[in-house]
Amino acid sequence: MKAYRALIVLDLKLALRQRSVIFFNYLFPLIFFFIFGQAMHAERGAAMTIVIAMVLIIGILGNGLFGAGIRAVQEREANILRRYKVTPITPAPLLVASVVTGWILYMPNVILIFTLSHSLYGMPWPQSMGSILIFVTVAIVGFRAIGLILASVVNSMQESQLLVQLIYLPMLFLSGATFPLAMFPHWLLVVTQFVPATYMVIGIKGMLLRNEGIAANIQPTLALAVTGFVGLFISYKLFRWEKEEKIRGSAKLWLAAVLTPFLLLGFWQMHARTGITKTKILNRQLARSDTFLIRGARIFVGDGKVIENGSVLVRGGKIAEVYEGAGPDPRTLKAETVEAAGKTILPGLIDVHLHLGAPGGFYPDMSKYDAEKSMKRDLAAYLYSGVTTVRSVGDGLESVLKVRSTVRSGEVLGSDLYTCGPLFTASGGHGTEYFKELPAPARANLEKQFTRIPNSAEEARRQVDELKTQGADCIKAILEAGAGGRVYNRLDTALFDAIARQAHADSLPLVVHTGDARDMADAVQAQADSIEHGSFRERIPDSPFEQMARKGMFYDPTLSVGEAFKDFVAGKTDLLKRSLVQQAVPPELLQGTEEAMGSAETEPMRKALAQYPIDMSIAIDNLKRAREHGVLLVTGSDAGNVLVIHGPTVQHELQLWVQAGIPPAVALQAATVNAARLLRADKRIGSIRPGNDADLLVVDGNPLEDISATERISLVVFRGERIDRSELFNQN
Repeated sequence: MKAYRALIVLDLKLALRQRSVIFFNYLFPLIFFFIFGQAMHAERGAAMTIVIAMVLIIGILGNGLFGAGIRAVQEREANILRRYKVTPITPAPLLVASVVTGWILYMPNVILIFTLSHSLYGMPWPQSMGSILIFVTVAIVGFRAIGLILASVVNSMQESQLLVQLIYLPMLFLSGATFPLAMFPHWLLVVTQFVPATYMVIGIKGMLLRNEGIAANIQPTLALAVTGFVGLFISYKLFRWEKEEKIRGSAKLWLAAVLTPFLLLGFWQMHARTGITKTKILNRQLARSDTFLIRGARIFVGDGKVIENGSVLVRGGKIAEVYEGAGPDPRTLKAETVEAAGKTILPGLIDVHLHLGAPGGFYPDMSKYDAEKSMKRDLAAYLYSGVTTVRSVGDGLESVLKVRSTVRSGEVLGSDLYTCGPLFTASGGHGTEYFKELPAPARANLEKQFTRIPNSAEEARRQVDELKTQGADCIKAILEAGAGGRVYNRLDTALFDAIARQAHADSLPLVVHTGDARDMADAVQAQADSIEHGSFRERIPDSPFEQMARKGMFYDPTLSVGEAFKDFVAGKTDLLKRSLVQQAVPPELLQGTEEAMGSAETEPMRKALAQYPIDMSIAIDNLKRAREHGVLLVTGSDAGNVLVIHGPTVQHELQLWVQAGIPPAVALQAATVNAARLLRADKRIGSIRPGNDADLLVVDGNPLEDISATERISLVVFRGERIDRSELFNQN
């Protein structure tokens, strides 16, 4: 051990005498730190993570490839190593001393970078600082080992500089250290998974943004550790004391051997894609970490309060402050300014009733319809339209939960999704008619995915519990038995009561689809959280509305679907020609729906809908009287039904309400804070309050005077990220 200690001390003394070592270990990274910190406005929060990752990666690569690789070649060419040859030591102490010296020289720079980030730019100390230091240590060892192999296989300084550059530059440019991985096309993202430095970037960003530890980055940590061990072993075997000792060209293949862990990781990632997924998630979190001030706008808070001239400060994905009047100078807040004079800031809109697994129209070739792919695209369409949260109330559970997980992680950008999953109904009840023409095996499989048909109270309770366990956010039951030429079996009230009681016991909101006054009375008796549709054919008595108001229940009239059904039967396509629909909906879906409207294929569907009594004046009257009785109103469109295509659904529902005589402020409150309360998420979304998620919609004009202003979208902010709406439909 004396030899090891002596060589480490000697290496440190020699290194500290060299100005180049001081410059490249300390001054050079600090130059990058301050240049990029200022250029990227690191004081706003998000860019600081990028700057730190960039500086650390540049430093670790330089410390390993240049510090170990080129310096060892210099010492061999200067005959320094020849002097050690006559002493009773092996190459091992020299190699270990090189690694330890590199670590000792570089770690103070790591502490310095974080200290400056905290003191100058206000970045909080990372919670996972210990893991960061361990990860950086392993990375230094791994890249010092690669540098030592480079020194072993080259025969001259010129060759070493060339080989170092050939490895250093691709790692620098393809790892995300200098160019953000978010700008890379998908094929290049796959290539980056073979680059060792990529795993350093992902690991460091994960620890900074998500407070991850070593366990969450075990693959890159082990790969770097194995690289360090294998690299030191190979360097030992190939070690040369004198420049006259030439090495065969084939020995350079050992460099490939030391990179084998990353080649294996790259091939694994081509299959598993976890690295690419994590890269996308980290990029999303970076985008949500910025600080900006939207100022000079009218602010509809959500609960009825309106600030005629104010500003909203967004920091780290949250609403940090809401100012009335001019507000402070953005420079004192270290925030970017977004001017919004003449505009109105609203909470992100919420649609509490849709069916994400149905397209709302007809594609030219429905056999190519991919429900899961379309769900992701539809959630992007909602976000494009400023509808930042939606609730699915009748979809296949497995697929909708998978999509929800993908979107909530940040891998794919789209509106936040709540789901009831499958709906509870009777055998032959509403919801089963969509499958009755299918062969028995296919019908049974689809009914299993989309419905729950309990035969006993015990089975009903068990099915509710299972949905709770699987991750459903609510429970939907159908009481409607239809009317006219569309009559269904009605859910037994004893089974319905069992469903309701278990939903309440499991703290799951109960959503009830009703069609007439009897359904409403049963739903109110069961203390449903929300009643969907009310009735399009029968005037609801005052009593249910009075009880709903007293019990704090919500009413969702879904006027959009009633109007759409009437238009479909009449062959009208006006709903497809709205500007925002044209922007948000796939062109092939619009084209296919237009073509299908008058075709023989849709004639049976039109005839069936024509047999169902829909009277919009009755539905409107029910809505107005619900408001008069003080019932909490929420907005749902029933999107997924024909002509109610996913995207700008809430805006049209609001327009129908205002046309019916509902004040715009009341309608907007239903689409924001009331809907958030129904979802039991009002502590997080639905209003513009400090501490809430920064889900915001900025529109041109004043929707309190002209409700159509909600379609004139200037900016959508989702969890603090200013959405590039033009790129939403180009996600991989």
